[in-house]
Amino acid sequence: MDADLVARIRAMPKVELHIHLEGTVGPGTFLRLCERHGLRPPAETEEALREQYRFRSFEDFIPLYLAIQDSMRTAEDFALVVYELGADRAAQHIVYSEVTVTPYTHIWQHKGIAPEEIIEGLEEGRRRVREDFGVELRWILDIPRSLPEPATAWTTDWAIAWRDRGVVALGLGGSERKGPAPRFGPAFERARAAGLHSVPHAGETAGPESVWAAIHALAAERIGHGVRAIEDPLLLAYLREHRIPLEINPTSNVLLGLYPSLEQHPFPRLWDMGLVLTVNSDDPALFDTTLTDEYIRLVSTFGYTWEDVVRWVRNAADAAFLSPEERAQILAEILELG
Repeated sequence: MDADLVARIRAMPKVELHIHLEGTVGPGTFLRLCERHGLRPPAETEEALREQYRFRSFEDFIPLYLAIQDSMRTAEDFALVVYELGADRAAQHIVYSEVTVTPYTHIWQHKGIAPEEIIEGLEEGRRRVREDFGVELRWILDIPRSLPEPATAWTTDWAIAWRDRGVVALGLGGSERKGPAPRFGPAFERARAAGLHSVPHAGETAGPESVWAAIHALAAERIGHGVRAIEDPLLLAYLREHRIPLEINPTSNVLLGLYPSLEQHPFPRLWDMGLVLTVNSDDPALFDTTLTDEYIRLVSTFGYTWEDVVRWVRNAADAAFLSPEERAQILAEILELG
């Protein structure tokens, strides 16, 4: 692969729309948090813990994800994780990120943390990231599909209440089969009426019917994942016609068993069909990847050009929930690269 192209990808300003805060916690930080709170981690060393990150399926992934969540018990913990995320953003030249947070699971785990502590930690970290790195972060609050009904109303209430504290959208994550989208329609309607955006996961652990449901029941403005739209020609045509962006996470899709290898990922077919695709890292610490790595892997595997890479970043900037002024500034930086 052309070294100059790799260097340009590393240095270019980027935007990421699909990244889970809890999935950015690396083994070192996880062990630090466990020690801080007297918790027993799944492994005693960073090297041994990395072995725990080798997943065979979505169901294998969830227990470690929940263990990481359990280690985040105070506002200071959230601020630390956010600050480390910001440092990573700066190192990768990611100027803007919309970060998914699932606050209800932190309450559900009975750790004693209050909702206000969660947002205080998030916002303290976000403030320090902006001041120290010049990086902007916004929050998507995620409803966990598989938890009981209080999770839905609770998350929606706080998402609306925290609109002036960085929250831009309501999300929906977890097992699609355990929580069909129509069940969450009233919550998303209420959030949209309050000025929030709709960004559910769909078309990852379930097929195209899940994407259709996200569109019709939740008025989805973007689709988290959405790769299994490839299985339905009518859905592909609809997504292309209505310019609904898909948040594609190639390494995540391979490691969680959706596709046997990157070479068999549907990204090229979706791209060639003219869909609006954005590239993302999902849970980068858990999947041993970065947004920059995702770009480089796609270029190396499928032969994409610099012009393709610029279009991916422009797609992300266009699909982001930014003010016109913020979007114009980011696009100007991208256009300067040619």
